[in-house]
Amino acid sequence: VRQMMKTADIVIENFRPGVLEEWGLDPKSLQKDNPDLIYARISGYGQTGPYAKKPGFASACEAISGFRYVNGYPGQTPVRPNLSLGDTVSGLHAVIGILMSLRVKDHKNKKGEAGGQVVDIALYESMFNLLEAVIPEYQGAGVVRQPSGTTVTGIVPTNTYQCADEKYIVIGGNGDSIFKRLMAAIGRPDLASLAKYSTNADRVIYEREIDDLISNWCLQTPLDGVMSILEAHRIPCGPVYNAADILDDKHFQYRELFETVEINGESLTIPAIMPKLDATPGNTAWPGPEIGSHTDEILSSIGIDTATIEQLKTSGVVTDTV
Repeated sequence: VRQMMKTADIVIENFRPGVLEEWGLDPKSLQKDNPDLIYARISGYGQTGPYAKKPGFASACEAISGFRYVNGYPGQTPVRPNLSLGDTVSGLHAVIGILMSLRVKDHKNKKGEAGGQVVDIALYESMFNLLEAVIPEYQGAGVVRQPSGTTVTGIVPTNTYQCADEKYIVIGGNGDSIFKRLMAAIGRPDLASLAKYSTNADRVIYEREIDDLISNWCLQTPLDGVMSILEAHRIPCGPVYNAADILDDKHFQYRELFETVEINGESLTIPAIMPKLDATPGNTAWPGPEIGSHTDEILSSIGIDTATIEQLKTSGVVTDTV
């Protein structure tokens, strides 16, 4: 590992904080031989602090971050999306930190300085970073944002509504001019000019009343009809899709959001590479090899001879099979 790190640009690890220090593979040790090494560390609670040594699964970190508290319905158990958001969002934060560090390294290298540094990613901090104005609201106004079901606190109307065919649509009509168009779309233009609905602040007071109007209208028409009417009035809206809906959607297909790869002789559809770059677009050239397939190639590239590689395999340090 030390030998590989001598020529590496970036190393990413997610061991419990302190483990790699015990092994002598911590940033300070490796940067002695490679002062330009960017060392990304992903853990539950970060490398320092009283919680650093705690086990850090995404679920627990989403909870302590404050993210779970605002999800669900008032007075009920907080809910989680059926995804491991903490892991995904932390991965994105790691990418951002690494790219920032690479830019810093380039700048320092031009001045003849070493450019290595540590990128310390904590799962709970990545989720905390999604909380928008939750902290200023509390610190500045003493308001603890509460869960609000399918709505967003202080924004009216924005909600999820059931249609006649039992499909769901999300409608965002909280802009003042959009609200007027929305009322026309649902056949109630008379409500658009009422003083009590004139601004978002006014509409917040009558949230239930407004939501009931929109909900009752949606229940009379299938999803496609609701979408058609709303889009004709330029109302922001979107159907609630599942995986089958996504694969069948013409816009997803036109934007080429899917790729097909072959795994063990069978084709598999996967998400395409995003974001899209016009000059250097990404694509999945191959789905990856079996674990250990490149052991010889990697070790040879850093100067380890064939006999030593075989010794490492025999002793169990490395393997080319799993």
